[in-house]
Amino acid sequence: MSLTIWFWLSVFVLFGMLFLPVSHLIWIISVRFQQRKLGRELVGNELSGQKRRARFVAMFICLVFSFLFCLDMIGLPK
Repeated sequence: MSLTIWFWLSVFVLFGMLFLPVSHLIWIISVRFQQRKLGRELVGNELSGQKRRARFVAMFICLVFSFLFCLDMIGLPK
């Protein structure tokens, strides 16, 4: 298997392993912040909106981290 395929496969596998825990952590932090800010519990549509936002942020963070981590470990494929 060429180094390019190995590099991108490693990036996407690491992204897949990190996405769910990171999105859940971001969601918990954002929900607690909003509850403290508003002084009440969030309702269903507010929770789903926070989850959607957390998944978007986690996708960006995990993809960038996975790329940079694999770049450091494997090196840039030629």
